[in-house]
Amino acid sequence: MNIWKLILRYMMLIIGGVLASVALELLLVPNQVIDGGVVGISIMLAELTPLPFGIFLILLNIPFLIIGYKHIGKTFTISTLFAIVVLSISSSVIHNFHLDAFVSDIWLASVFGGVLLGVGVGIVVKNGGAMDGTEVLAILFDKKSSFSVGEIIMFFNLFILGASGFVFGFENALYSLLAYFIAFKVIDITVQGLNETKGVFIISDHNEAIAEILMQRLGRGVTMFETKGGYSNKTMDTIYVVVTRLEIAKLKEMVLSMDNNAMITVNDVELLNQKHGKKAIH
Repeated sequence: MNIWKLILRYMMLIIGGVLASVALELLLVPNQVIDGGVVGISIMLAELTPLPFGIFLILLNIPFLIIGYKHIGKTFTISTLFAIVVLSISSSVIHNFHLDAFVSDIWLASVFGGVLLGVGVGIVVKNGGAMDGTEVLAILFDKKSSFSVGEIIMFFNLFILGASGFVFGFENALYSLLAYFIAFKVIDITVQGLNETKGVFIISDHNEAIAEILMQRLGRGVTMFETKGGYSNKTMDTIYVVVTRLEIAKLKEMVLSMDNNAMITVNDVELLNQKHGKKAIH
């Protein structure tokens, strides 16, 4: 990897870890609202014992880091360890300054703490790391069960956030669930961006005219391939085009103006080759 790209990656991991620590130490934890996963368990243990949050965060993540090294890879493990250490150190520094919470209203703390935490974690994830060992565990369970990684992480966190009710009270546990849900959504936005890419399949008797108007008015390249109906046994061309989320409504309007009976299906798309992806949708 290019040295400047490597430096940029670790700078972004630092920024992500610091943002997450600010969310925890100045918004969420002072209002007794916690995150899920190992972070949430570490916050509860720090509340119940004299040991600081950062110590538990590192110690509890060690087994998951070992598992991640064996099953996911060296780069991921190093990036994750680095982000966890940054989160631990920055949280300890902020905590030792005994700063007051930004806001004392638990509702505002949950919302804005969840947003800031989601941005921080999202930056770390986007740069090849993680800040919680439960994600590693979820990946391994995913290979042996019918549940997705997201569903497994949600199950773990519902259990952990429910347990926080015995430490901080069940009303605070509900606020913790709100903050977690907000952070979960913001992570997706941070990683994928607001202009999330969509793949659209269009089946119509007017495919050539539709393909032409999409290329002219949206400026998109289209792919046409031959398909065969299983029931009708009829052969026709299907259009495939990649657009941003914000262009879906416009695309639908154009297609239905050409053929009111056209079938349109939309799927989420993750562009692994960003350079090629930009060419495809611009």
